[in-house]
Amino acid sequence: MKQEKDYIRDIAEIRSMMERSSKFLSLSGWAGIMAGIYALSGAYIATNVLGFNPDEVIGNSSSSVLREVVLLAAIVLILALCTAVYFSFQRARKRGEKIWNATAKQLLISMTVPFVAGSLLILVLISNGLIGLVAPISLLFYGLALFNASKFTYNAVKVLGLTEIALGLLGCYAVEYGLLFWAVGFGVAHIVYGIYVYYRYER
Repeated sequence: MKQEKDYIRDIAEIRSMMERSSKFLSLSGWAGIMAGIYALSGAYIATNVLGFNPDEVIGNSSSSVLREVVLLAAIVLILALCTAVYFSFQRARKRGEKIWNATAKQLLISMTVPFVAGSLLILVLISNGLIGLVAPISLLFYGLALFNASKFTYNAVKVLGLTEIALGLLGCYAVEYGLLFWAVGFGVAHIVYGIYVYYRYER
């Protein structure tokens, strides 16, 4: 019986080592929660403070408001990225691992193409005045980036990616609710994802 338990333990250890070598497991649930809070705060400021409401495909907001919203979106993105790096670094240190390894590189590369393509498309939409499509398109390409990178990390990332894609497509169909779908995707979905990852992998 003892020998059988030793075999099971050895198999579990080997499986854990293989998973650590092929998966990036330093993603933190707290990073997802904070990203969601940043996104909801940004959506609130854009709507209630800046008065931004792209309820048509052809945006009717003034150029000054648009510049402020773009700056706000950049701040939200920078805060989310910095928070993700910080919490991932802290988690990797607790696990005695390096945050920057071959798997992390593969994860980053797999996200880059959809992310860059989506960013360029958003710039094209803005330059052509198609403001109402910016929010759903950002969801769509972000979801594609997550789905593409999910094979290098938790399965929950794949679910989050599919959720973002679905919300992005709905936002393209119902453009007047694009900002609402954006808030649900980048805000609520991230918070739910973060809570799940924290209780599933970090406690």
